[in-house]
Amino acid sequence: MRVLKFLLQKEFRQILRDPSIFRILFFAPMIQLLILPLAADYQIKNINLGVIDHDHTQYSQRLINKIVSSGYFRLKDYSPTFPQALKAIEQDKTDLVLDIPEHFERKLVNENKVQLFVAANAINGIKAGLGTAYIQGIIQDFNGEIRTEWIQFPRMNPLPMIDVTYSDWYNPNMNYQYFMVPGILVMLVTIIGSNFAALNIVKEKELGTIEQINVSPIKKTYFILGKLIPFWVLALVVLTLGLGIARFVYGIIPLGNYLTIYAFSAVYLLALLGLGLLLSTYAQTQQQSFLVAFFITMIFNLMSGLFTPIESMPHWAQVITWFNPVSYFIEVMRMVILKGSGLRDIVHHILAVLGFAVFFNTWAILNYRKRV
Repeated sequence: MRVLKFLLQKEFRQILRDPSIFRILFFAPMIQLLILPLAADYQIKNINLGVIDHDHTQYSQRLINKIVSSGYFRLKDYSPTFPQALKAIEQDKTDLVLDIPEHFERKLVNENKVQLFVAANAINGIKAGLGTAYIQGIIQDFNGEIRTEWIQFPRMNPLPMIDVTYSDWYNPNMNYQYFMVPGILVMLVTIIGSNFAALNIVKEKELGTIEQINVSPIKKTYFILGKLIPFWVLALVVLTLGLGIARFVYGIIPLGNYLTIYAFSAVYLLALLGLGLLLSTYAQTQQQSFLVAFFITMIFNLMSGLFTPIESMPHWAQVITWFNPVSYFIEVMRMVILKGSGLRDIVHHILAVLGFAVFFNTWAILNYRKRV
């Protein structure tokens, strides 16, 4: 144990002696956590709208005003024909075109139905999909208003209507920051932990100090632990700072216990750092180690469920996420922060990540060979 103590002292002094490591470990992630959640907004506003109004009646103007006043759309083009409106899309002046047909008001009053046409620029698929969904919701709401007016009118026979009420559990205001900030924090901790651990042993190789360690009586287990524990502690410090920003900047206070987050994080970081050390035992240069670690963490983050729900992925991709430790951490963070889950609710996640930790660290210890 005395050998391990000396190794830890050496590693901490080596880390804290380099100011660039300190800036990358603490300063950069905090700036990213302050900026990324503000940019990664799932709500799309200021969608440029083009309108073709063939009716020019009170109802068509009410519909246009309702769409524009919703705050999601800006009226950028008012064309008399569809080919002219399509040119506005081709010139990137508008994102959506609403075509209101002739006799819109008459058909709505006399025949109780009318068909509208919406064309969307699908080069940006997310904006097209959300914009179409927004305008459909506004049109449905407008339709409900008109039906209510005519039901109350004496000449109109009352028609049955179905009213739907709903409640969003765990995030009633649908604040995207509540589920994006924890996920982004997990992503930053993952990138920092895996990259620095992957560069650890390789740096000793490039400096030549690995030869001195190889001829020393230090056991492989102590050597790996000496490389793992300092970054394990520093990653927990980064997590603490991130949770502080989430609380005091974004107002995100977990419904669950902070100890639950730290308990899972401690096991998760053992797995992640073990993976980084494993890569470091294979790589010969820091550049090679960094590129491989970046490639793996990029796949982990993109297939973690942060940006795309895992349930919407193909089955083969869902199977891959079973072996992705980042997906477990993001799910646990959201469960504890939004749902108030405890240790009993995340036992499956802890056991899965613990399995990753044992596997990667054992492999790293076995793969590191001291050469005399």
